[in-house]
Amino acid sequence: PKSVAQLESFMRQRASELLDELLPRKTFDLTREYGGILAASVMCKLMNMPLSLAPKVLDTFNEASLTDPQQGGTEFSKILQGSVELMLPFIAERRRAGADGSVPLIDGMINFRLDGRALTDEEIAVQLVCVFNGGTETVPKINAHGLMELAACPDQLEEVRADLVSNVPKAVEEMIRYCAPAQWFVRTAHKPLVIAGQRIEVGQRVMVLYGSANRDEREYPDPDRFIWNRPIRRLLAFGFGQHYCMGVHVGRLELRVLVEEFLKRVRSYSFDMSAAVRLPSSFQWGWNKLPVIIEALN
Repeated sequence: PKSVAQLESFMRQRASELLDELLPRKTFDLTREYGGILAASVMCKLMNMPLSLAPKVLDTFNEASLTDPQQGGTEFSKILQGSVELMLPFIAERRRAGADGSVPLIDGMINFRLDGRALTDEEIAVQLVCVFNGGTETVPKINAHGLMELAACPDQLEEVRADLVSNVPKAVEEMIRYCAPAQWFVRTAHKPLVIAGQRIEVGQRVMVLYGSANRDEREYPDPDRFIWNRPIRRLLAFGFGQHYCMGVHVGRLELRVLVEEFLKRVRSYSFDMSAAVRLPSSFQWGWNKLPVIIEALN
């Protein structure tokens, strides 16, 4: 958390720059042009890439992770290839510069030894694909969808506005619960166990439905309602155990900054749902395109 907190000023400046450009247009894609570019900019900063590459970083993942509406499935090889090609020059640059730790994500992998062997640039790039993908894919969808839910509940929106600094972090937790795009992950059982009367043996594959868990009425009363200040004791959207999201603090901070900066500047807004796009995917649920209409500024 302390390291991530150092990114806040950069995030706020970038969000402000984006809003300076977008708000005069009166309508723009809240998913890609605001949240998406900010999240990709943060990944560029963490990977020591120029911010000018943010749109390319974002599009590399968005285009490659789409589900084929006819055949189903995704071409993961495209995600892998595109990501590796983007990162390789910057990994090589850090190796030449001595990998002194000033770019921790890359330098740490360069200095890591696996059974005494250093990783190749290609191996490092492959290992960082998950970081790269997770850092650009999820936050923009949560931000756009969450702001849409607030707009649909004017009373809740006004309550959040009453004290943005105190209330936005609470609203963000409900956005994560209600709007998190990742719907499932597959795990392998390492010991026999019984869950809800079902015997699971060692080696069996289990699909964990995180989207369902975030709507579990035993944990969240009235789970299909968006309630900005809902008490949330536990949240599975970031995973659990050894699979817990390593970018959790970055994601939460990005969401807080995106929502705060937007609501600071915008008094009234709505959405053009006729132009909204939610592409088919069993895994990444969310608005790929969500055009917002700016009706009044603060």
